[in-house]
Amino acid sequence: MKSLKLIGLALGASFALSASAFAQDITIAVAGPMTGSESAFGRQMKNGAEQAVADINAAGGVLGKKLALEADDDACDPKQARSIAEKIGSSKIPFVAGHFCSSSSIPASEAYADANVLQITPASTNPLFTERKLWNVARVCGRDDQQGLVAADYIMKNYKGKNVAILNDKTTYGKGLADETKKALNKAGFQEKMFESYNKGDKDFNSIVSRLKRDNIDLVYVGGYHQEAGLILRQMRDQGLQTVLMAGDAMNDKEFASITGPAAEGTLFTFGPDPRNKPTAKAIVEKFKSKNIDPEGYTLYTYAAMQVWTQAVAKAGTTDAKKVMDTIKAGEWDTVLGKMAFDAKGDIKAIDYVVYKWDAKGNYTEINPKGS
Repeated sequence: MKSLKLIGLALGASFALSASAFAQDITIAVAGPMTGSESAFGRQMKNGAEQAVADINAAGGVLGKKLALEADDDACDPKQARSIAEKIGSSKIPFVAGHFCSSSSIPASEAYADANVLQITPASTNPLFTERKLWNVARVCGRDDQQGLVAADYIMKNYKGKNVAILNDKTTYGKGLADETKKALNKAGFQEKMFESYNKGDKDFNSIVSRLKRDNIDLVYVGGYHQEAGLILRQMRDQGLQTVLMAGDAMNDKEFASITGPAAEGTLFTFGPDPRNKPTAKAIVEKFKSKNIDPEGYTLYTYAAMQVWTQAVAKAGTTDAKKVMDTIKAGEWDTVLGKMAFDAKGDIKAIDYVVYKWDAKGNYTEINPKGS
């Protein structure tokens, strides 16, 4: 019995030491759609965050401490995102890489600001995210008013005199992107033939496809996510419609091709120059590949968000969110995406969007890498 007590005491001491060591860690968070229709992108974000934390810890951590990562699921639901933000804030977590959907990032950012949490989104592109003059927000991706210009420019050059339709899913991201593309087209004197909306989560698009067919639409621009875009494409092909589908950065996951099959061929979307091809990302890409992970989409953007925060913390000598954000905006940071600098709003100072095309084998390539 005595020996059992000693063993129990020893185990208790061991757990206490473990808990004490864990308490010394700096906990940070990644937040996004770990479940739901956009979970492919939540997986990208989680992969990027986990690899970044592993690499940062292997290099000695931050301020002499290790990082511990918390992953939170908002399912791209605004109310759930706000709830997560309040939880992260109450836990005194100083930094979150997130969210994915603009409709989540925007309400969450207000709760983060109240709780002194610094937020860097790797993926939310709606301009409103950084236009509200919140002190705590930044993004390592571009904006819809930049992305929409590139899409409109491509449409103007390649579909002049053709019939173009613009669809949106009514979400902050989807409608915002569709509106920016429409605005840029209209400003250039190009009038779309049809402007229509649908609900995110819809499955049956046959009525919309029938209108596209009736109006002889040559290209349909979709402001929305890959699930619905994939179904729209399939239902167009089922009705014998060869209309080209074009969309934004939410198409950047191979799950789109798994929805459409060979029908993906010829589909267009806008995204930044593929970060996997950047010299600054080569070593990290190899690490992902060794784990059989393709660091596509926003994987490396999330990794970069972690790098920016970590370097700024080291320079500021503190994890205090306001001091770290001041440091971020005053500096230039080495990341897997290349050097990054931020303006007073929290937007990156240099961003290029290009157009990609899917092929029948489920791969995509840049077709105007110089914005041509």
